[in-house]
Amino acid sequence: MTDYYLLDDQLDDDARAVRDRVRKFVDTEVLPVINDYWDRAEFPFPLVPKIAELGIVGSVIEGYGCPGLSRLAAGMVTFEMSRGDGSVNTFLGVQSGLAMGSIAQLGSEEQKQRWLPGMAALERIGAFALTEPEHGSDSVRLETTARRDGAHWVLTGAKRWIGNASIADVIVVWARDEADGQVKAFVVERGSDGSLPGGYSTELITGKIGKRAVWQPDVRLDGVRVPAENKLASANSFRDASRVLTSTRGGAAWESLGHAVAAYEIALAYAKERIQFGKPIASFQLVQHKLATMLAEITSMQLYCFRMAQLQEQGRFTGPMASLAKMNHAQKARQVCLDARDILGGNGLLTEYHIARHLTDMEVVHTYEGTDSIQALIVGRDLTGISAFT
Repeated sequence: MTDYYLLDDQLDDDARAVRDRVRKFVDTEVLPVINDYWDRAEFPFPLVPKIAELGIVGSVIEGYGCPGLSRLAAGMVTFEMSRGDGSVNTFLGVQSGLAMGSIAQLGSEEQKQRWLPGMAALERIGAFALTEPEHGSDSVRLETTARRDGAHWVLTGAKRWIGNASIADVIVVWARDEADGQVKAFVVERGSDGSLPGGYSTELITGKIGKRAVWQPDVRLDGVRVPAENKLASANSFRDASRVLTSTRGGAAWESLGHAVAAYEIALAYAKERIQFGKPIASFQLVQHKLATMLAEITSMQLYCFRMAQLQEQGRFTGPMASLAKMNHAQKARQVCLDARDILGGNGLLTEYHIARHLTDMEVVHTYEGTDSIQALIVGRDLTGISAFT
């Protein structure tokens, strides 16, 4: 009942097979265990080799052991993972989109051959270190520095909210070159002995209300020495970081859709079974109006996502388009999850019904990959030709 406009007809056999494979994984492997990990704020390590077996890591990247998925199939992966759990989706999104995506888009051929195959097999976990304690929305002003010292680069600074950074083997760190002031990317990697370079340390951020089963620590870089060949070959300005972010921002729209659909389906099933005043609450006009409104928002989000995938395949998808999708979907999914929680009443507050997890995860999605306000300014600048950024 959530495919009201029969968009499943638009899936080719490959995309449908990927969707079904991930859906089965979510239903049989993720949903039965995720609440326990979420409650304890622990990362679900046992799921990692099972994700590797799905053949989806690396998403749209072709070659190097990656599956080379279509944009629509990649969207199905994000949607289905998020329908199960946002933390698991974030782990995969950081791995496939941000970390591997940076290397695939900005690395040399040697660098791609060096890092991508192991990451595609999930033998090596990746992280993407851009956000800083004092620079979130204004990440272009990042203060982490890179200084060339002979055959090495020396990285100094701090990063915050860096998914996977405490368990990663390959960390893409964005830093400002002291010589020319440009933002560049450097790969900090774990050695054969399992250790990371001296000066690299993490401290887990605790007390999160959402995305509790994925670890997003603070990172300290105290004179971390990185071989010169670990500087990503084509990462020479913040514009290159923006290229990566634009390519992944659409994933936040697919994720929002996953959370919204999960919450809606739970609320619909509950409304049919919950008896109040002698009959199912689904028979009350107020509840039916709320369900219909939720479905309308979900359907519009689905249409956005399917069209977005088409434009990406055609190479016509722009940064402002990505911002509009992210802004719209984060707003709409947040409200759908809230309405679903309301339909469940007090039971909606319990993790056993899953909606509370989706609702608080949407609070995270609403902020990361660019806040609602920042996305609006990007779209506004495109519409008017006038930048309203301070």
